[in-house]
Amino acid sequence: MKQDEFNQQLCSFLKASTTPFHAVAEMAKRLLTAGYTPLAEDATWNIEAGGRYFLTRNGSSIVAFGAGQDSLVMDGVRMVGAHTDSPCLMVKPNPEVLRHGLLQVGVEVYGGALLNPWFDRDLSLAGRISFQSKDGQLRSELVDFHDAIATIPSLAIHLDRGANKNRKINPQKDILPVICHTAASEKADLRELLHARLQQEYPEANVERVLDYELSFYDTQPPALIGLKREFIASARLDNLLSCFTGLQAMIESDGAASTLLICSDHEEVGSTSAAGAGGPLLMSVLNRLAGDNTSYAALAERSMMISTDNAHAIHPNFSASHDENHGPLLNGGPVIKVNASQRYATNSETSGLFRILAALEDVPVQSFVVRSDMSCGSTIGPITAGNTGIRTLDIGVPTLGMHSIREMAGSRDAWDLCRVLRRYYNHRKALWTA
Repeated sequence: MKQDEFNQQLCSFLKASTTPFHAVAEMAKRLLTAGYTPLAEDATWNIEAGGRYFLTRNGSSIVAFGAGQDSLVMDGVRMVGAHTDSPCLMVKPNPEVLRHGLLQVGVEVYGGALLNPWFDRDLSLAGRISFQSKDGQLRSELVDFHDAIATIPSLAIHLDRGANKNRKINPQKDILPVICHTAASEKADLRELLHARLQQEYPEANVERVLDYELSFYDTQPPALIGLKREFIASARLDNLLSCFTGLQAMIESDGAASTLLICSDHEEVGSTSAAGAGGPLLMSVLNRLAGDNTSYAALAERSMMISTDNAHAIHPNFSASHDENHGPLLNGGPVIKVNASQRYATNSETSGLFRILAALEDVPVQSFVVRSDMSCGSTIGPITAGNTGIRTLDIGVPTLGMHSIREMAGSRDAWDLCRVLRRYYNHRKALWTA
């Protein structure tokens, strides 16, 4: 796959993946097309050399792996990790708010969202709905309204003359989306709206009543290649669906000779502590089943590596002082190795050194990021995974501007470059580490 086709496919993936549930469904579809076999966690697995498999948990996390031609215990596993969730506005259980003839929806902020960019955008709604069917069964289905059904209007500057200096956003009162005009005599019930949507999209489901849901609003503006030379990509959810797609494409294109694994977990933006998060048991459960026993697992862990892929902060031309002067990654300057002495990133000299060797083989430039010493540092699934598994880990990402905004921006070459290095990594037959 060439760079232009890669970016077109990336945009298509981003557009389809409006929630973690939709991202995992899209990844599963692409894996099935590529010949991967779905597995159930509660079933017996029959793993064959050269076989390719995947499984999901909670519908929002996914693990795909390929059994290489040689022993995965003796040769280790080349692993890549990312996360499926992004900061957003999630609908509350009892969300209906009727004010001055307008029906609004109460929302809760998920993750560390930049809230100002959410105003005056055309918003839609997507997620998972759990319902009772007419035969009494509990079922769940994914929904996506696709159309713009909501917006969060700004307060006019005439009514807030200091808006451009010190406007603060109260997440309880100021960011409720407006979804329709409603008379005071009308009953406002989001569940009835969702019931009708389910009947429209899944007429065979025989929906009796909506029980609960996990729904979030998203910006309907589609992903786009922008810039005079189309050198940038702009989209919602680049953090971290760009990494999910990059790892997925690299794995699908790998030659299958070595044992490989991709895990994309939910709930990273809120700490990863969940059954489907990187702090949960999903990855260890898979690796233990592949290894077979504790001794074999210890050998597998020693011979394996995890590359945690999560977007990095590109240097902002208007705010360059927010970066360490020697560590300001440039858009289209190549993947970024992320380093932190306090282990907020899991990179060490061995894992970064191997990545530099692989990148050089693909003629891909590599950059470094270290947060300013007088600023706190964010984190990733890297340290969590390293701590849970005992496996050497590298933290790396594509440089990004506007991270955690409703629309982010990255270089149109960087994800393609990272994909090439990850594919080289997946195809690496030699021992990762020497004694």
